[in-house]
Amino acid sequence: MPAYCSRRKKCSEIGIKIYRTLVKQTITALTMTRQYISSGSTFETQMAYSRAVVASDWVFVSGTTGFDYAAITISSDIAEQAEQCFKNIQAALSQAGASLKDVVRATYVLPDASSFEQCWPAMQKYFGDVRPAAMMISADLVDARMKIEIEVTAIKQRSNSID
Repeated sequence: MPAYCSRRKKCSEIGIKIYRTLVKQTITALTMTRQYISSGSTFETQMAYSRAVVASDWVFVSGTTGFDYAAITISSDIAEQAEQCFKNIQAALSQAGASLKDVVRATYVLPDASSFEQCWPAMQKYFGDVRPAAMMISADLVDARMKIEIEVTAIKQRSNSID
């Protein structure tokens, strides 16, 4: 058999292996199941959303406010609300098998942009070493008692330690 024929056969075999791998990856992506995370908040039922959605290694945490869901209360202090937001996010991430260390993106929404600096200590406490990409938006929130809402996206790490 000429040399070019054996190379062609070898290339063909490699091509078939690559093709099979790509097909498996595509099927996996198309059939990926979602895991829905709930905090038990009545807002989730009323507004038809999940606290978080897990898709593959990605975790998408919905906008989270400073409500203490155990006590069904919300502080009037923005710094305390920011702290509670992070606790709520931490709980959702934990249910998803992730942690705050996995967060790659954060969006902060505040009705009063001038109060954002009061949230920085909580941000430093929970994201000091993580340093996700971030953005702050000034916009009204659903309830006038809410002074901050935080949304995050995380990618679960392979060797993950839960906070």
